[in-house]
Amino acid sequence: MRLGGSIMRPYHSPEEWLKEVKQLTYSTVIFPVDSFAPLSLQEEYAQCCRENDLVIGEVGVWKNVLSADENERRAAIDYAKAQLHMAERVGANCCVNIVGSLSPTLWDGYAPGNYSRETYEEIIRITREIIDDVNPKKSSYSLEPMPWMVPDSPEQYLQLLQDIDRAGFSVHLDFANMVNGVERYHDAENFIRRCFHLLGPHIRSIHLKDVRLGDELPCCIREVMVGKGALPLHVALEEAQKLGDDTTVFTEHYDHHENYVEATAYLRELGKQYHINIK
Repeated sequence: MRLGGSIMRPYHSPEEWLKEVKQLTYSTVIFPVDSFAPLSLQEEYAQCCRENDLVIGEVGVWKNVLSADENERRAAIDYAKAQLHMAERVGANCCVNIVGSLSPTLWDGYAPGNYSRETYEEIIRITREIIDDVNPKKSSYSLEPMPWMVPDSPEQYLQLLQDIDRAGFSVHLDFANMVNGVERYHDAENFIRRCFHLLGPHIRSIHLKDVRLGDELPCCIREVMVGKGALPLHVALEEAQKLGDDTTVFTEHYDHHENYVEATAYLRELGKQYHINIK
């Protein structure tokens, strides 16, 4: 498999960016510019990836396509289409977003309406619209699981795949985001294996994170540095390895460059311990 993460230090050219990538020993990358960048610059970064054996695992969207504000909603959908068009041009594994939220305050927050039948039907419609506008062949559109919106379980993701019913739709697996209760936390190994068993053929990229149950009542599960939590991350690496040598795995959500150095080194050492080949 291939390991990657974010670049936290500034860069102003493909050459500067590549220096950071190599320093972090990444073999897969999040595409470093968005669709607002000139096409020539997008191609320069794509060519840099091709020349240096870097798989582009993800192009991000991270906009609320369910926003109650119609202008914001339309802009988010248009941006998702533009990002998917770029993902297709540069050959990224996937273009990833979340389904969106009806929360009035947080674009990715909980709202009761997130789980309504009407919202689910709108998720299907919008996702199809985005995919049909681009009709990707090399890339795909995917939705990251979240603790408090669709999909929050591998079974629900499998249903989403069936209901969206588009060849250009794929799975972006973030099993840590779905550990939203003590049962999955306690039985994390079986839960992680179930995610891969149900969704494996459709997975185009993976987020690898760790969580720990806190002492607060009634229940508080916090994301922590890989290796500092309770998830059996070697199980996720073992399952990811079964998907192929170019499977892309990303560690994320750290504030500093040094955190990514630590996280990447930890995961590579974990791979060695369990005889898992990480490029």
